[in-house]
Amino acid sequence: MDEFNFDTLAVRAGSLRTEFNEHSEALFLTSSFCFASAAEAAKSFANSTEEHYTYSRFANPSVDMFQRRLAALEGGEMCVATASGMSAIMAAVMGVLQTGDHLVSSRSIFGSTINMFSTLFSRFGIHTTFVDLTDHQAWQSAVRPETKMFFLETPSNPLTEIADLKKIGDIAKAANALLVVDNCLCTPALQQPLKLGADLVVHSATKYLDGQGRVLGGAIVGSKALMQEKILPFVRNTGPTLSAFNAWILLKGMETLTVRLERQSKNALTLAQWLLTQPVVDQVFYPGLPSHPQYELAQRQQRAGGALLSFEVKGATPEAKRANAWRLMDQTRLCSITGNLGDTRTTITHPATTTHSRISPQARAAAGITEGLIRLAVGLEHSDDLRQDLARGLGK
Repeated sequence: MDEFNFDTLAVRAGSLRTEFNEHSEALFLTSSFCFASAAEAAKSFANSTEEHYTYSRFANPSVDMFQRRLAALEGGEMCVATASGMSAIMAAVMGVLQTGDHLVSSRSIFGSTINMFSTLFSRFGIHTTFVDLTDHQAWQSAVRPETKMFFLETPSNPLTEIADLKKIGDIAKAANALLVVDNCLCTPALQQPLKLGADLVVHSATKYLDGQGRVLGGAIVGSKALMQEKILPFVRNTGPTLSAFNAWILLKGMETLTVRLERQSKNALTLAQWLLTQPVVDQVFYPGLPSHPQYELAQRQQRAGGALLSFEVKGATPEAKRANAWRLMDQTRLCSITGNLGDTRTTITHPATTTHSRISPQARAAAGITEGLIRLAVGLEHSDDLRQDLARGLGK
């Protein structure tokens, strides 16, 4: 379906039909599949070229449709789905790296990813150096002979820093390292990292690919050779499998991906511009604002600013900032206080005590996660209603 535009691919790419010729994708809730003969079973389990599903841990039609659609949207050759975003990151790293390898990562990444890199992978002899996302010299200086992978999020969560994918990709290629990009916040509707220098793209499909906060899911997209040789064997043998039901839900969510993110990005920009005018707000972080340090880069690299923003409330001390942030959140009536994002409903959270609470205070400080920082993942409500909801906590 390469000849079709993105919006058409989001609705139709990857669809399979059974003999019943259903219009909506079928849901295949089965753990295994039957064969016409023992010889056919043996041939299928021997990985013959004859297509036949065998076992849903590693092959299921519903999951296959999701994988084909996301690969088409990202402009990749192949996708492997996983049970969650974290399992996608795990598979990308463990599928490619081995003991003695070195990973360079932005420190502006999700808290659980920081813990995975700094604590869990180090137990297996895979060591990580964390650098500032936008400091290209730091990326270059962190390279060692054993460096095999670069990892980053862009925009970063929650400060919305923007990575120059082409520049960092060039550094990675010169080091003979793979560049892995977490595209969770933009999704391919706003950004396609593989076209900008990435080797692998990972997703928490739980977020905007679903878009309604219903299921967990993850995915990795890249070249067919890399996926078949490295990623698929790891996922097949370790089993962080996406369920058929969740895959089916994600397929339905992706049909509205473009229209949701267009509206959510518009709402986010409106709120970011308004927050800039509020006396109790110290700083607003949103790539669609001209005041953002990487605004020009975001304009070139993304189709819109995205649905996530963050802002810092004022306070004389860190304790006062936290109290003011919590007070603002507690006075909202429309925004949902939850750690998730990517929903049609606006969510609000305090990263320092939730999403980034399990990393050390030093790591939080290095990542810019202050006690006064509030993250807002903007949904599809009317922007006037969201503004009035936030105004209660801002003393309006």
